[in-house]
Amino acid sequence: MSDRKTMEIIASLVPQGSRVLDLGCGDGAMLDFLQQERGCSGYGIEIDDANVLACTKRGVNVIQLNLEEGLSMFGDATFDVVLQVDTLQHLRNAEVMLRETARVGKCGVVAFPNFAHFPNRLSILRGRMPVTKRLPYQWYDTPNIRVGTFKDFEVLATKNRLTILDAFGLQDGQVRRMLPNLLASTAVFKFERG
Repeated sequence: MSDRKTMEIIASLVPQGSRVLDLGCGDGAMLDFLQQERGCSGYGIEIDDANVLACTKRGVNVIQLNLEEGLSMFGDATFDVVLQVDTLQHLRNAEVMLRETARVGKCGVVAFPNFAHFPNRLSILRGRMPVTKRLPYQWYDTPNIRVGTFKDFEVLATKNRLTILDAFGLQDGQVRRMLPNLLASTAVFKFERG
C-alpha cells in the first residue's frame, strides 16, 4: 500500500515532528514521506536485504531485524508513534507485536487488509478465497499468514487494553467511516495503551 493518497491519509495520524518507528517499513517510502512532509524523525525496521538497501538510498534510518524476535532493544515510550502498515498480517506473533507497539510508542497506527470487505465476502460465498487488488495472491502463495477484519481488530484491542483513538476504513484512496467493515479494503486504527 504505497500510493500517495494512502500515505497522506496515514501520515495525517502522525503529529508533526514526531519520533516514529516504522515496523516492516519496506523500501522506506512511508518514513521518507513523514520526514519530508511532516518533519518526523525515527527508524524503520525491515528484514529484507533489498528493502534495507532501498531505505539507505532514500536516507531513511533502518535497522535490519526480524520482528518475530520482538522489540526488546527499545525502552517504553521511546517513540511518539509506532507504525505497522501492512505488517500485522505477516507476523506469527501478531498479538505480542501489537502489545510491543503500544509499549515502545506513545501511540500506534496499524493498517491491514480488511478481510470482511464485501468483494471478499462474495468470493467466500462462491466457495473461493478472494483475490483482489488489495489481496492479490492465491490462497497457496500469499505472504499473509493472518486474515483479519475491522471488527476483529476492535476485539483484539479491547482484549489487550488498548484505547482506540481513531478508526476508519480506506477504499480507493478515500476514508470510509460508515460501515468500514463492509465497505473498505483496508482497516486503519490509531490507538494507545489504555
